[in-house]
Amino acid sequence: MFSAISSSCLSPDLQQHRYLTEKEVAALTGRAVQTLRNDRFKRQGFAYIKFGRNVRYRLSDILAAMESRRIETEAI
Repeated sequence: MFSAISSSCLSPDLQQHRYLTEKEVAALTGRAVQTLRNDRFKRQGFAYIKFGRNVRYRLSDILAAMESRRIETEAI
């Protein structure tokens, strides 16, 4: 449904508002699809949106969640 729109045809502003499937989020984050499903069941993990049976994650939410877990290290 949403994947039909190529990222290359969206402006950078609109790319931040792109919605991803659970498979796309799993590939981006390295988390298993089943882990994303378990997190939703437990009401934890990434924010998501439901359209009927379809689950979508906002790209900007995923990137913000990943960035919030960033750990700064000291330069050697």
